[in-house]
Amino acid sequence: MKRTMMAKIAAGIVAAAVAITMSGCAGGGGGASHPLTIGMPNGPQTNNNNPFMPTSAASSLGYSHLLYEPLAQINPTQPDQKPVPWLASSWKFSPDYTSVEITARAGVKWSDGHAFTAKDIAYTFELLKKTPAFNSNALPMEAITSTEKTVTITFDSSQFVNQGKILGVFIVPQKIWSAIKDPTTDTNQKPVGTGPYVLKTWTQQAVTMTPNNSYWGGKPPVPEVRFTSYNDNNSQLTALLSGSAQWTYVFIPDIQKTYVSKSKTHNAVMPTGLGVDALFFNTATAPFNDVALRKAVSMVIDHKAVHEQGYSGFKGLVDGVNGLPSPAGDAFSSASYKGKKATVDVAGAKKVLADAGYTLASGALMDPKGSPVSFTLTDPAGWSDYLASLQIIADNVAKLGIKAKVETATVDAWTTAVQTGDFQATLHWTNTGNTPWDIYSNIMDGAQLKPVGTTASWNFGRFDSPEATKLLADYANTTDDAQRTKAMDGLQKIMVEQVPAIALAAGPMGAEYSTKYWTGFPTTADPYAVAMPTSASLSQVIMKLKPVK
Repeated sequence: MKRTMMAKIAAGIVAAAVAITMSGCAGGGGGASHPLTIGMPNGPQTNNNNPFMPTSAASSLGYSHLLYEPLAQINPTQPDQKPVPWLASSWKFSPDYTSVEITARAGVKWSDGHAFTAKDIAYTFELLKKTPAFNSNALPMEAITSTEKTVTITFDSSQFVNQGKILGVFIVPQKIWSAIKDPTTDTNQKPVGTGPYVLKTWTQQAVTMTPNNSYWGGKPPVPEVRFTSYNDNNSQLTALLSGSAQWTYVFIPDIQKTYVSKSKTHNAVMPTGLGVDALFFNTATAPFNDVALRKAVSMVIDHKAVHEQGYSGFKGLVDGVNGLPSPAGDAFSSASYKGKKATVDVAGAKKVLADAGYTLASGALMDPKGSPVSFTLTDPAGWSDYLASLQIIADNVAKLGIKAKVETATVDAWTTAVQTGDFQATLHWTNTGNTPWDIYSNIMDGAQLKPVGTTASWNFGRFDSPEATKLLADYANTTDDAQRTKAMDGLQKIMVEQVPAIALAAGPMGAEYSTKYWTGFPTTADPYAVAMPTSASLSQVIMKLKPVK
């Protein structure tokens, strides 16, 4: 009943949002007087502007990135592209990457008029250090010192693989956040940032933002930016086609026919990097605490069907046994697995299970203790590509006598469940980096291992492998290329033989957008930034937009 009621509320929100946005679009005039409307299919939101909370409206819809800014703009879709200085005018890592000196950009002001200084940078990193829930990348900071213009951060290990994550930290004002009693629960109702926009109004129908007149980067070109949360992918697509939303990242089946071909101003850019969508198993609890079952499941999943039917070809197919996307991951593939593809092998999977003591009783798979094997696959309601993919997986494992069901939850409930280990299997993305280290670290790094019931930033499946943890550390810490290759080969072996998760798709960091009123978005020909409106590049992109006359 609760889900039904939430769906009805969400439908009302969508209708009201469309009406409000359309009324705001009424009248003539060119793009210069037209608001930019951004939508996401994330369902009902609550008034929470805490940028450190992944479940806050600011994070979910992406508008936190118009309020708060990073030290540098990183473009993971172009790994060779140098970071663009932002709130840091420069930085210098030590030769072994165990420290970095950051120089604060001069002339920057917070939106309340106070000066931005190196002290704000130092405070933000101190906040991350003492608040594990905010330190989502588990940066191992030791000491943080500052002068009038610079901040020096030392780490307890090499941060070679984390350079972009360090530079990507967004900065909050010390004066305001140091006075907050509990930042982990504060909803930040009056956000003050350095970004190009300030929060004007917040309602369940629309969040509106207007230019920060003291923005260090110049005058923001768009007079008003509006954010709306739609109920699901279909509602978001409808809003795109009607023009009530102009920019989003949403799954669209047969995107060329369904969206791009409908108008000359409809655009989609879908670059990928070294990140994947993977089926995460909760390896801390039954039934996925048994590697034999994980192997068997991996052997019957039809990767091609997931790609063509679940994702409708929207995301890149990942069918290498080592879980690396191609072509981005080809250069990193171990010689043992290069070119080896995951194929459906029901007979082989049944043998793996039989050898491990599983039996069949009236067509149902029984574990070695004689109990029937079943599990639940979970993802948010409205995420139709993920849910369709989960249903394909459920149908695949039925060939082994396993009863799997697909359940949905709100985005907030799902996020919390995944982080605390309250799930059995779920489709979730990994980070994207300059190497596959992020993929494997997100899936199996013991440095991120948390007990079930405790919030984890990654390693949601609680995969406990000291060997994997050591190899990840070796890869990150060594300065020797041969040692780095050896560690990467070892990680792939664990991925193949122990199956902590199953990579299924190469996650694009893309967007769909309309150029009816505004142009200057990243394109395939000019990928100057990440086009996704929920990324830190949001402020970078908006500052490059120009009105259509």
